[in-house]
Amino acid sequence: MRPHIYPRVSRSRFQAAVFSIMLSFFVPVALVAPVFSEQPDLRTSIIKVAKENIPAVVHVEVTQKTEVSGPATPFDTDPFFRRFFGGPRLPKKFRREMVGLGSGVILDGKGNILTNSHVVSGASKIQVLLSSGESYAARLIGTDPKTDLAVIRITAKGSLPYVRFGDSDKVEVGEWVVAIGHPRGLDQTVTQGIISAKNRRGIADPSGYQDFLQTDAAINPGNSGGPLLNLRGEVIGVNSAIASASGGFEGIGFAIPSNMVRNIVNALITKGKVERGWLGVSVQDLTPDLARSFGLEKARGALIAEVVKGSPAEKAGLKEGDVVLSYRGKDVMDASFLRNEVAVTRIGSDAEIVVWRNGRKTELAAKIGSLETAAKTLVASVKERLGAEFRPATLKESEKYGLEAGEGVVIESLSQKSPLRAAGIEPRDLILGINGQIIDSMENFVNLVMQLPPSQKALFLVLDHRTGNTGTVGVAVR
Repeated sequence: MRPHIYPRVSRSRFQAAVFSIMLSFFVPVALVAPVFSEQPDLRTSIIKVAKENIPAVVHVEVTQKTEVSGPATPFDTDPFFRRFFGGPRLPKKFRREMVGLGSGVILDGKGNILTNSHVVSGASKIQVLLSSGESYAARLIGTDPKTDLAVIRITAKGSLPYVRFGDSDKVEVGEWVVAIGHPRGLDQTVTQGIISAKNRRGIADPSGYQDFLQTDAAINPGNSGGPLLNLRGEVIGVNSAIASASGGFEGIGFAIPSNMVRNIVNALITKGKVERGWLGVSVQDLTPDLARSFGLEKARGALIAEVVKGSPAEKAGLKEGDVVLSYRGKDVMDASFLRNEVAVTRIGSDAEIVVWRNGRKTELAAKIGSLETAAKTLVASVKERLGAEFRPATLKESEKYGLEAGEGVVIESLSQKSPLRAAGIEPRDLILGINGQIIDSMENFVNLVMQLPPSQKALFLVLDHRTGNTGTVGVAVR
């Protein structure tokens, strides 16, 4: 076998080559090193983020008292058995304590702690365990179920570490993130992943205000309320939910973006509740066919289906059939985006709105009202659309039909031309849900009705007050 022969190199060429090789070891060090130093090292970055933020992440233990039904026997309703055998009867209902676990982040040196609303909802006792091992009783400052956020407060000895918030609008898909929390009670657990997607909606309560960041960082039960951080150590989200068939980590987690969190937290700390902006429109997403019919190239924007009389929208000149393209300088992606942006707008402030009308852009300005003070206007609009008057269910009615407190609304009266009456629904019946969305408050019911497109059938889950049976009925909402 013939050996491989390398090409011969002259002495001068060899010396030049050696010098070139030697130069390559020295010159790039000065020229390239600064470039590499600007790129974050993933290993050291995650270590740094963990060290800086673990002290500000807390373990939240919640005690809840719940009422459950007592065990039944075949003889409970048998008077003959009770007469001859007697004995004590077990109570129909009894109360028991349940303990739940979650996570939270310290917001400031005053002891304010952010967590999820579902973590502390209905709590009779809240205990906070710091990374230092110290434990404190916490009191509830305020909750906002619509965004699943809550603020609790502890009175601690000495100073407290706290987190820094980043700008969630600047987060990019594919960006590395770190989650810290207490999954299944395992304190100070750190996981890493990337941002898988942005602007995820319809994940939890469809009537809530959602704009989730999706991540594949490992999130499990107990991570709720913990932070999702970028590699600069800034909180860009609050871990809130997972999509899972098993109930554990499957690579699909959701975090509430920090920019939404900021507004809610400030309101809860200063007022104990959240006051949301109100424009007074019912909007729907644009389909490709609708976009083409309006002369738009892309199916982006929010189509106004209805304008509430006397609302800020009507006063600003917004009309049915307008397509909202921009709100306060931000491009409107869909109906949910507009709803979320209006909700966080400061009440009384002016909002610049760009709409597509008659084939061209039109600029308008609306003074944003308060959703809370607009309740009377909204209730009147609901009455007009359904031809009925409603009220919350009483405690006695809830117990009678086996409903949770606040669940469903009762029909007080119906007009002769009410679409509910036309569908066979009667006064004193209860509406429990609309289009698969459960009604848990009067406000929730009003919001659901206002979101329904006019002249289209909606599916109402109705409880018959005579029999207690439930069924789904199609109602052509005005």
